Amino acid sequence: MKTILTILLFTCILFAEEENYILTVEATGFQNNKGEAQFSLYNKEGSIPDKHLNKYYKTLRVKIDHRYAKAVFKNLPKGRYAVSLYHDKNCNHKIDKGMFMPVEGIGLSNFESVSLFHLPNFKDASFTLNKNKTIRLKVINL
Repeated sequence: MKTILTILLFTCILFAEEENYILTVEATGFQNNKGEAQFSLYNKEGSIPDKHLNKYYKTLRVKIDHRYAKAVFKNLPKGRYAVSLYHDKNCNHKIDKGMFMPVEGIGLSNFESVSLFHLPNFKDASFTLNKNKTIRLKVINL
């Protein structure tokens, strides 16, 4: 009997599936269809702002069509996430900036505007993912 229970327990552990979810991110408001949209997914406090685009958990680059872009992140465990995007018009894989602010369109979950006095952070941009979810971002052109 002990052996059977051990085998059953081992089988349950072996085949237990972690719940994973899909996050779909839709973005509108691009100035044009040039270049690509880079969507970055964050899952840690302190990861935003990400000036050098190297603190993300996952990232996707997608084409822009009719000033709209959509990214689908799959197999995400339950947790807190934030999403940012930027319109990489010249496909140089970096956020081009003027004096202080980006000259390419940007977007961030839970934000409709940004300024030097209203900078994003993970706490304000994050949301809970505990089921499949779709969020919508508005591209902010500064």
